[in-house]
Amino acid sequence: MIIRHPEKVNKPINPIKKKPRWIRSKLINSQEFFLTKSIVNQNKLKTVCQEANCPNITECWSKRHATFLIMGDTCTRACAFCDVITGIPKQLDSLEPIKISSAIKKLNLRHAVITSVDRDDLEDGGAQHFYKVITETRKNNPETTIEVLTPDFLRKGESYKKVIEAKPDVFNHNIETVPSLYKKVRPGSRYFASLELLKNAKKIDKNIFTKSGLMVGLGENKDEILQVMDDLKSAEVDFLTIGQYLQPSVKHHPLHRYYKPHEFEELGNIAKSKGFLLVSSSPLTRSSYHADEDFAKLQKNRMSQTNAQSIS
Repeated sequence: MIIRHPEKVNKPINPIKKKPRWIRSKLINSQEFFLTKSIVNQNKLKTVCQEANCPNITECWSKRHATFLIMGDTCTRACAFCDVITGIPKQLDSLEPIKISSAIKKLNLRHAVITSVDRDDLEDGGAQHFYKVITETRKNNPETTIEVLTPDFLRKGESYKKVIEAKPDVFNHNIETVPSLYKKVRPGSRYFASLELLKNAKKIDKNIFTKSGLMVGLGENKDEILQVMDDLKSAEVDFLTIGQYLQPSVKHHPLHRYYKPHEFEELGNIAKSKGFLLVSSSPLTRSSYHADEDFAKLQKNRMSQTNAQSIS
């Protein structure tokens, strides 16, 4: 006879820790929030804000800011930190570039952020689709700057060059975590392949701003974080974002700990001292959080750096 212990039935694998008081999202303008939502829904678009349960969705959508998720809502990878569903994706929507461009126009975005799921099932990893979305957006929104957050195009040869050929203003690829955690957190990715992608993007087009993001709270230590900073700086990355990992569910990678605001400030100051053009480091920092404001800062900082070099 099997004896069952009621207290052990459905016991969470990785219990979710209670959020501290400093991690709270804000609703600034409910009317604008629902306008953004209606435009996204009318065009039948996906956003990483929704699919990945971003903690900043209420604040960003209240400002008419949305990060568009292209190539479907189903990812071919199973990263342990991510809340996007994993499975066999549907065929690409050939009308998606037009839909994205139209939504950006309706939202009157001055800076658009476009990301995607991993599409390992496609021969080029989706690079050609990125190209079409970027060029269509540029054609119909000539004053809008464009930021892409791409997959790593692992084992897809030089397909990533097609994305750079479309000349986005910012080429972003997140390193996500430290090398020692890759097998657990990003089993389908390779740390040095991600570094190489960022390095090559800058090598191909010096005018494109390169950007990468790091999550903390997954079990890394400070020395590992500093090493990632050095690696990204060696790859000539311009902009580094550092944010708190928030465990989506009991099935995801366990949250090791919450970093306090002063720790993010310290990490930000260290990164700045290493020479990054821009650093954003806070508990709620995400790749596209305040992306429009940050792009303006990037331009200003590059101009200041160029002027300083010409004087010296």
